[in-house]
Amino acid sequence: MKLAHITPRLYLLGLLVFIISIAATADITPGVAPDFALKSASGENLRLSEHRGEVVMINFWASWCGPCREEMPLLEELYHQYQPMGFTVLGVNVEEDSSKARQMLQDIPVNFPVLFDNKSTVSKLYDVVAMPSTVLVDRDGNVRYLHRGYKPGYEETYQQQVRALIRE
Repeated sequence: MKLAHITPRLYLLGLLVFIISIAATADITPGVAPDFALKSASGENLRLSEHRGEVVMINFWASWCGPCREEMPLLEELYHQYQPMGFTVLGVNVEEDSSKARQMLQDIPVNFPVLFDNKSTVSKLYDVVAMPSTVLVDRDGNVRYLHRGYKPGYEETYQQQVRALIRE
C-alpha cells in the first residue's frame, strides 16, 4: 500500500492501535493480587483467596488463540510437576460463550482448574490486553510476575519463576 492511499481515518485508526499497544506493555501494579471468584468447568465456584499459601499461576486464555492452544499442554506439565510442592494453575477462559472453550478442553484436556470469566470482570481486574496473559502469584497472595503473550521457550521462564517462588 502506498502512503498516498492512506486516508485520515485509517491513519488515526493506526495511531490508536499503536498507542494501545504501547499501553499494553505496562505491567499491573505489584502488590496483592485482586481476589475473585468464578465458576469452574466442574460447576463449582473457585476463589483465588482459597489458594493462599500456594504459588498460583493465573493463565487467561481463549479457544480462538493459537498460542493459548500451544501453551496449554505445557501448563499442564508444570501443574503436574509442581502441584505436589504447593503450586496450582487457574486457567481463566475469557470468552462470553464458554462452549468453544469446553470443546477445546476435550481436544486438549487439563487437570488444573479451568474457570470461566464470561463477563470479563476478572480480565478487567488484571488488565488483560493480550492472549494469553499469565500472572504468577506468590504464597502470600502478591503478584510477582506478568507475561503477556506466549512464544515457544516461555515455559522455561515460567519454570524458573515457579521454582523460585516455591522455594520462598
